[in-house]
Parts: sequence; C-alpha cells; structure tokens
Amino acid sequence: MILYIHGFNSTSGSGKAQELKKWLEAQGRGDEWACPDLPHQPAAAIAELARVIESAKTPVKLIGSSLGGFYATVLAGRYGLRAVLINPAVHPQLLLRDALGPQKNWHTGEEYEFTQSHLNALAAMDEASPSQPSNLLLLVETGDEVIDYRDAVAHYREAHQIILQGGDHGFTRFVDLLPFIDSF
Repeated sequence: MILYIHGFNSTSGSGKAQELKKWLEAQGRGDEWACPDLPHQPAAAIAELARVIESAKTPVKLIGSSLGGFYATVLAGRYGLRAVLINPAVHPQLLLRDALGPQKNWHTGEEYEFTQSHLNALAAMDEASPSQPSNLLLLVETGDEVIDYRDAVAHYREAHQIILQGGDHGFTRFVDLLPFIDSF
C-alpha cells in the first residue's frame, strides 16, 4: 500500500494525490493507493493515519507533502516505515502560526477555526530530529514559496535528499519522479 498524506487544508483530491492514483492505475496497481481525507485536528489526523497503517493487509509506504510530510515523519518513526517527504513542513507549529483564525478547506469548502490548540498538538508531535532518518527520502524544490527548503535540508540532514532548483510548493516534478519515488 502507498499511503499518500495530503497537506494543510487539502484532501485526497489534491493534485499530487490524484497524479499518484492515476500513475498506479496505469500500472494495474490502483488497489495500492490510499489517501484518507484527514480531519483538521492533528491528533485526529494521526489517529486516522495510524488506523489505516495498522489495518493494512500489505506493507505500507508513505508519501507526505507539506504538513503531510510532517505527519509521514511522525508515522515513519512510530512504525519503522519508509517515507518520501515532499516539501515537508518542518516544525509546523511555528510555520502555521500565521494561519491562526478562520480556515477553509480548498477542496471541500469546510470552514473551521485554526486555533492555538492545533499548534499545541503539532508541537507535542514534533521531534528535534527524525528518529529513523535512513527510512526517509526528502524531495524539495528551491522555489518553494511556502516553506524555506533550507529548513527541511537542515532538519533531514541525515536522510536521503534530492534538492531540485526552481519549482514551487506544489513540487512541479512530482509526476516525473514517481518511478524513483516508488523504487524508494
């Protein structure tokens, strides 16, 4: 199973989640794709992802983007899984401070209040450094307009890394790198 973990205010309808699904289906592997729509509360999101991992009938590989990259890091350490992290949020409790207040999911339109309790929950999950860096592959583009790629490079310094010039937070080379991602 390849568990794709979407980012902040996103869903399984995200571009990368759908590209992965199409790519797997084209190979006759569509049944390997999983991407639950996560609740906005961090503890509930991790609990949902843990449920998917624990109930999987086959080995699980993680792909996480942005906040999903943070969640993938947490789960990779907890379960000893391999994870590909795409422009991941490093220390999201700091990164998302400016997001406090009303929020709206880009795909569903769900509205909610992003509060200090969300940040506190993220801080409670955060680690000074990844617990199993050899299981992690960091993919960043230097043109990411949301997250400073250098923070991820420093945080994941002991993990496998690919740093690509240009691009953006959506990670423009995702489709091109799917065979490589899959082989990791």
